[in-house]
Amino acid sequence: MSEATKRSTIYFDPQLHAALRLKAVHSNRSLSDLVNDAVRAALAEDQEDLAAFEHRLAEPVMSYEELLNDLKAHDKI
Repeated sequence: MSEATKRSTIYFDPQLHAALRLKAVHSNRSLSDLVNDAVRAALAEDQEDLAAFEHRLAEPVMSYEELLNDLKAHDKI
Protein backbone atom coordinates (compact mmCIF):
# COMPACT_ATOMS: atom_id res chain seq x y z
CA MET A 1 0.00 0.00 0.00
CA SER A 2 1.16 3.50 -0.68
CA GLU A 3 1.66 6.21 1.92
CA ALA A 4 -1.43 7.97 0.59
CA THR A 5 -3.76 5.20 1.77
CA LYS A 6 -5.77 5.60 4.95
CA ARG A 7 -6.53 2.82 7.37
CA SER A 8 -10.08 2.30 8.57
CA THR A 9 -11.97 -0.31 10.53
CA ILE A 10 -15.07 -1.70 8.81
CA TYR A 11 -17.38 -4.25 10.35
CA PHE A 12 -18.88 -6.73 7.89
CA ASP A 13 -21.67 -9.20 8.29
CA PRO A 14 -19.84 -12.54 8.77
CA GLN A 15 -21.29 -14.10 5.61
CA LEU A 16 -20.46 -11.01 3.55
CA HIS A 17 -16.92 -11.04 4.93
CA ALA A 18 -16.53 -14.72 4.03
CA ALA A 19 -17.79 -14.03 0.50
CA LEU A 20 -15.38 -11.11 0.10
CA ARG A 21 -12.45 -13.21 1.32
CA LEU A 22 -13.32 -15.97 -1.15
CA LYS A 23 -13.66 -13.49 -3.99
CA ALA A 24 -10.32 -11.94 -3.05
CA VAL A 25 -8.60 -15.32 -3.13
CA HIS A 26 -10.24 -16.39 -6.39
CA SER A 27 -9.49 -13.08 -8.11
CA ASN A 28 -5.97 -12.84 -6.66
CA ARG A 29 -6.79 -9.41 -5.22
CA SER A 30 -6.82 -8.00 -1.72
CA LEU A 31 -9.97 -7.44 0.26
CA SER A 32 -9.04 -3.75 0.37
CA ASP A 33 -8.89 -3.60 -3.43
CA LEU A 34 -12.33 -5.17 -3.71
CA VAL A 35 -13.85 -2.79 -1.16
CA ASN A 36 -12.17 0.25 -2.73
CA ASP A 37 -13.52 -0.71 -6.16
CA ALA A 38 -17.02 -1.23 -4.76
CA VAL A 39 -16.97 2.16 -3.02
CA ARG A 40 -15.67 3.86 -6.18
CA ALA A 41 -18.48 2.26 -8.20
CA ALA A 42 -21.10 3.41 -5.68
CA LEU A 43 -19.73 6.97 -5.69
CA ALA A 44 -19.60 7.03 -9.49
CA GLU A 45 -23.23 5.89 -9.58
CA ASP A 46 -24.16 8.69 -7.18
CA GLN A 47 -22.37 11.17 -9.42
CA GLU A 48 -24.27 9.90 -12.45
CA ASP A 49 -27.55 10.20 -10.54
CA LEU A 50 -26.77 13.77 -9.49
CA ALA A 51 -25.87 14.68 -13.08
CA ALA A 52 -29.17 13.19 -14.27
CA PHE A 53 -31.10 15.19 -11.67
CA GLU A 54 -29.28 18.35 -12.73
CA HIS A 55 -30.08 17.62 -16.38
CA ARG A 56 -33.77 17.13 -15.59
CA LEU A 57 -34.24 20.31 -13.55
CA ALA A 58 -35.68 22.12 -16.57
CA GLU A 59 -38.36 19.48 -17.16
CA PRO A 60 -41.92 20.51 -16.36
CA VAL A 61 -43.31 19.35 -13.03
CA MET A 62 -46.50 17.31 -13.09
CA SER A 63 -48.58 16.38 -10.07
CA TYR A 64 -49.63 12.80 -9.50
CA GLU A 65 -53.22 13.73 -10.31
CA GLU A 66 -52.12 15.36 -13.58
CA LEU A 67 -50.09 12.28 -14.45
CA LEU A 68 -53.08 9.99 -13.87
CA ASN A 69 -55.35 12.26 -15.91
CA ASP A 70 -52.80 12.31 -18.74
CA LEU A 71 -52.47 8.52 -18.69
CA LYS A 72 -56.25 8.15 -18.75
CA ALA A 73 -56.60 10.67 -21.60
CA HIS A 74 -54.15 8.63 -23.67
CA ASP A 75 -55.86 5.30 -22.85
CA LYS A 76 -52.87 4.07 -20.84
CA ILE A 77 -55.01 3.23 -17.80
